[in-house]
Amino acid sequence: MVLNYIWVAFFLIAFVAAVIKLLFAGDQETFSALFNSTIDSSKLGFEISLGLTGVLAFWLGIVKIGENAGIIKSMIKIFGPFFQRLFPGIPKNHPVLGPILLNISANIMGLDNAATPLGLKAMEGMQELNPDKSRASNAQIMFLVLNTSGLTIFPINVMVYRAQMGAADPADIFMPILLATFFSTMAGLLIVSAYQKINLFDRVILIYLISISLIIGGLMYWFSGMEQEKVTKISSLTSHSLLFGLIVLFVTMGLVKKINVYESFIEGAKEGFSVAIKIIPYLVAMLVAIGVFRASGAMHYLIEGLAWAFASMGMDTDFVSALPTAMMKPLSGSGARAMMLETMNTYGPDSFPGRVACVMQGSTETTLYVLAVYFGAVNIKSTRYAVICGLFADLVGIIAAILISYMFFH
Repeated sequence: MVLNYIWVAFFLIAFVAAVIKLLFAGDQETFSALFNSTIDSSKLGFEISLGLTGVLAFWLGIVKIGENAGIIKSMIKIFGPFFQRLFPGIPKNHPVLGPILLNISANIMGLDNAATPLGLKAMEGMQELNPDKSRASNAQIMFLVLNTSGLTIFPINVMVYRAQMGAADPADIFMPILLATFFSTMAGLLIVSAYQKINLFDRVILIYLISISLIIGGLMYWFSGMEQEKVTKISSLTSHSLLFGLIVLFVTMGLVKKINVYESFIEGAKEGFSVAIKIIPYLVAMLVAIGVFRASGAMHYLIEGLAWAFASMGMDTDFVSALPTAMMKPLSGSGARAMMLETMNTYGPDSFPGRVACVMQGSTETTLYVLAVYFGAVNIKSTRYAVICGLFADLVGIIAAILISYMFFH
């Protein structure tokens, strides 16, 4: 229901903004821009779905090898106690815990292309356990919010963009992003746990959370003594080598277990095409709504209004120029990326707004995009409180990104 209101609001606000521009500014181009945006966004939605087909086929094939070789079961035994408490609706040692674990691992390494097909596989597995197929289950909501809060240890893409834009130290946003995304993830975990009455003070949960916190703290300490260029290289090498190593491990174990690795891969890969087709209408619907909202100028008005409000309260407004990235982040990944690049291009990659925009970009995932893709793939119509929790995690991540950027760069 919340998603329904948000979707309708995008169109209504865009229309009102266009009418205001026509009546008070004589702008006759906005309605043309709105219509063109519907065409462009529809095309983009189809292209994204089509582009996902190959990636989905490959990774679902790899997961099937892991399942048949028994690797997934071994991974579940290690992390099962933790996930069992976060996802109490999933039976102990259920196969779906494997894709959940792999998806979260891929997100942590900042590898979105691998995370998406694994996430779709996990969502389909949870849908099989869902007693009401049109309504999001508790497990699906927890999984989605953990995805949208986007805990990322290696923000490779952001560092690469900074290097391309000529930043003196492309990896100087490494620790700010790590901190911001950690706060975002914890906020998402806390709010969903409150809704679902999950006891985060459970001994097992505390042990895992404290261990994760110590690992992140150790990484921060380790990287803090390195040159920025070395941080970028190590982050990129570690993420990609671990992921390719995982592929090799699955294939090798398949041979050791004497399964037909190739046939297992084909069996899993066949699912990729059908999943990609399913998400097209949901993705098109969301991208078109976001596109008209942006094309109408409503986003610009919102940013200007926030800048005025912060200035009226006597607050420092140096971060305001980075807010377009924050506002677009929950709506569109490509839109937020474009805003980040535009901010760096306008103010410089090493400027305060440029760095804030980069930290914002790495602090959370794209909530409405992830929601449209993941829930759309399994035909979920009632998202319950997923949108509220996801956007709350986004808000915490953005606020943390701003405050942490002031600590590091201002």
